[in-house]
Amino acid sequence: MGQSSHLIWHQETSVQGMDAILLPGGFSYGDYLRTGSIARFSPIMEAVIQFANQGGLVLGICNGFQILLETGLLPGAMLRNTELSFICKETYIRVENANTPFTKSCEVGKVLKLPIAHADGNYFTNPVDLSALQANAQIVFRYCDRDGIVTPSSNPNGSIDNIAGIQNAQGNVLGLMPHPERCAEPIFSNQDGRLIFESMLTSLIGQIPLPAK
Repeated sequence: MGQSSHLIWHQETSVQGMDAILLPGGFSYGDYLRTGSIARFSPIMEAVIQFANQGGLVLGICNGFQILLETGLLPGAMLRNTELSFICKETYIRVENANTPFTKSCEVGKVLKLPIAHADGNYFTNPVDLSALQANAQIVFRYCDRDGIVTPSSNPNGSIDNIAGIQNAQGNVLGLMPHPERCAEPIFSNQDGRLIFESMLTSLIGQIPLPAK
């Protein structure tokens, strides 16, 4: 994307100088207890929480999403996939809210093809919080078919309301289970995920970066 990045070790305690923070996918602490439940207590997370509470952009992908749920920066929890198995495949998600720092390069209803790779991606929350997510346009992505139709069969993991990604009420923290970083460069046959990173850069620096060569 033509921007510099800095890897932050989980035992560090500062995010000073960062414009945005990405919590990546993976299996932090082997996913013992609950996914993200131990990583939530890594020393760096207090700085991440403070950064988010001050309005900084935070993107959590897969395990990063699970960690954001454990911190309380996003509401809800992750359950095991309904089939009780690890799923690794391409899925389709529909943009439900294009008025976010993470989706402003998209239009409402745009369908993105993104891969998933998880065993605990079944998003769940209580009826009160679900109603709030729906009313406040905090549901940013829903699983759908290739034509953008949200159906039970297009839901790969059983997530409530076909939810693939949500944001906080302030709109600066986003979590999603699909992996946009795995389809964001020309080396891949699909670059749909690039739109999310372009959106973030547009929000931060006011312009869309030139395509990678």
